[in-house]
Amino acid sequence: MKKSISKAAVSLVALSMLLGACSNSDSGSNSSSNSDGGESSYPTKPINIIVPAGAGGDTDRNTRITAEYLAEELDGNLVVTNVNGSGGTVGAQQVIDADPDGYTALSFHNSTIINSLLELADFGYEDYQLAGSAITDLSNSFIVSADSEFTDLQSLIDAAKEKPGEITIATETGAFTHLQLLAFQNLTDTEFKIVDVGSAAEKTTALLGGQIDIIPTQLGLVQEYIESGDFRSLGVMSEERLAGAPDVPTFVEQGVDLKFDKFFYWAFPKDTPQEVVDKFSEALENVTNNPEFQKEIEPHLLDTNYLSPDDLSAHFEKTTEEYKALLDAAQ
Repeated sequence: MKKSISKAAVSLVALSMLLGACSNSDSGSNSSSNSDGGESSYPTKPINIIVPAGAGGDTDRNTRITAEYLAEELDGNLVVTNVNGSGGTVGAQQVIDADPDGYTALSFHNSTIINSLLELADFGYEDYQLAGSAITDLSNSFIVSADSEFTDLQSLIDAAKEKPGEITIATETGAFTHLQLLAFQNLTDTEFKIVDVGSAAEKTTALLGGQIDIIPTQLGLVQEYIESGDFRSLGVMSEERLAGAPDVPTFVEQGVDLKFDKFFYWAFPKDTPQEVVDKFSEALENVTNNPEFQKEIEPHLLDTNYLSPDDLSAHFEKTTEEYKALLDAAQ
């Protein structure tokens, strides 16, 4: 009898050890999957969103609004960090250099193309794992003080030809507005005194303080100053007048064939796990289609327009060719 019980005990111990080993193996596998940021668990810690622009500008504003909705979709925490400098190249480089674990992402716009074409950066959109785009801004405009002598584009062009190189217009070298100015000068055969005053918020401050004659910026970003009577728009660089600003003429209808759209995109470092990028992209698409999100950005004269990673890559390629042509003509 004792001998029989001993054999049974040995069998039970062996079975227990076998089950324990299987359990540990499964646990180790799950742990490895979690540490790699697998789709089922992602995100397990805060995602650092790098904005290569200063606080108070449109890139910062659009990122923070979108991040709130993304956090809900991902059931996680997104921390927005502003890294200003060199037309956005400093912050953009930080993302390229970050660990490709899904916990550092970029939120930026078309300036990625311009920085590359002007050789301010030795990298471009191809050096990221693109995650998509949710917002497009068609309200790119030339803004002046309400008491400015310039009332439309023609009065500005006439004055610039009379006083070449004297009228001051603000930008940030390598930024989206830099290309607009070069293209405008080429199309109108004018020359302005282009002043690098920094970010979008700094340009607005410069115009408020009377330190600059004109700022190229987004109409939705300075809407409050237009409504208060401090600023006036000379036109928007869109195909048609904006529904939210029907009284503002386009550049095209004023005889200047200049059209720009500003698209805001999200990206990760190369080699970020595809399942992580896919999950983030799906969340971004859901945010874009969220009526509450659409309602929140509408007052800023923005359009919701989701672009998948593939569509975004194609848009980048097309826009790059267009910008190359503009720069070639301007130079």
